[in-house]
Amino acid sequence: MRTRHAGATVLAALTALTLAACGGGDVGGGADDDTASDGGGGGGGDSITIGIKFDQPGLGYQDGDTYTGFDVDVATYVADKLGYSADQIDWVESPSAQRETMLQTGQADMIFATYSITDERKETVAFAGPYFVAGQDLLVAEDNTDITGPEALEGKNLCSVTGSTSAQRIKDEYSEGVELVERPGYAECVTALVAGQVDAVTTDDIILAGLAAQPSNKGKVKVVGAPFSTERYGVGLSQDNDMCEDVNSAIEEMIEDGSWEEAVTTNTDGTGYTPNSSENPPTVDACA
Repeated sequence: MRTRHAGATVLAALTALTLAACGGGDVGGGADDDTASDGGGGGGGDSITIGIKFDQPGLGYQDGDTYTGFDVDVATYVADKLGYSADQIDWVESPSAQRETMLQTGQADMIFATYSITDERKETVAFAGPYFVAGQDLLVAEDNTDITGPEALEGKNLCSVTGSTSAQRIKDEYSEGVELVERPGYAECVTALVAGQVDAVTTDDIILAGLAAQPSNKGKVKVVGAPFSTERYGVGLSQDNDMCEDVNSAIEEMIEDGSWEEAVTTNTDGTGYTPNSSENPPTVDACA
């Protein structure tokens, strides 16, 4: 990520030199200017690369060149407070299994991808936030009355996304005999559920609500509605970042000015989902 101020300083210096050499003639620019962004952003070529999910309706979802969802809205708000307009954001897909690597290798400056803050992950990446607190739940077939919680999954097939900790937690803490099935994305898990290939899908309640609300899934699946964990969504950053405090300030401002609540309502409308009021809006942690 290049800062806007640095780009502006370089541009000003080049302008002054050109004017001096050409006697005040027109200044050349565009693609030959050293400040042009590889990502094509505005503002002197500055851009910021933000990782999101591309397959989570209501959170992070790609439809052509359009990106929507709560994570997208929070990321856009934070980027604006950091000095980047919406057209200066380069969105990149951040699958669960690749998030740490993307931050460590500089493929993303920030990641807003239903990224739960855990001590294990803090060993390799840093977090700002949390900006939302979800709860792990189950998605089952609409006519399923047997699965009422994680304890009822003994001998059942449970689907989650590769790299997620959700399914393993159920096996470790609730149903040792559950059979774990991994798919690359939650949409694939729901497809398997509708086809009868798995008995349940697990992840955070807000993700499941978004999946259940999709036209192709309506009337076929339902959220059990008995969350059994606390998932604190953080903003993933590299460990050597210099943005954490500014990101936290932006999240707090979003909560205070009402934009956070508006984003939650807009992205869960019609799903029947209500965030846990005792946890949301969340209290932002101090940067380590």
